[in-house]
Amino acid sequence: MSDKKNKFDQDLIRQLAVLLDETNLSEIELERDDFRVRVARQITIEAPVAARAAAAPAPAAAAAPAEATSDPAGHPGAVPSPMVGTAYMAPEPGARNFIEVGDTVAAGDPLLIVEAMKTMNQIPAPRAGRVTAILVEDGQPVEYGEPLVILE
Repeated sequence: MSDKKNKFDQDLIRQLAVLLDETNLSEIELERDDFRVRVARQITIEAPVAARAAAAPAPAAAAAPAEATSDPAGHPGAVPSPMVGTAYMAPEPGARNFIEVGDTVAAGDPLLIVEAMKTMNQIPAPRAGRVTAILVEDGQPVEYGEPLVILE
């Protein structure tokens, strides 16, 4: 019986690892009765050399625009992802995007959708403002807390 359970465990872990790759998630956890397994991978994102050169400090008189800041997460107008999932810019394929750079939104207007566990979650504007940057692309995997949009 132990060999059969061990084979089941190995197969399940392999399936979860494949699921991580297919969904671009960083970790997945499953618990059944007294069995619990967590599969995680470390993702390292390094800025391209050209982007690092562009992020060099600019003279004070020529302040960089908000969308060119090196750390959008620190921007006061950043709207972070409330969950891990996949970002979609439109309500359905082929439809017009919820927002474009330059649009003015009211508090509560939908900015985009984050799909998590086959559930479509509209991400509302936390406040009124103008969209100065969209930091994700349609179909892009996003992490919890990752900045999605900059509102000013």
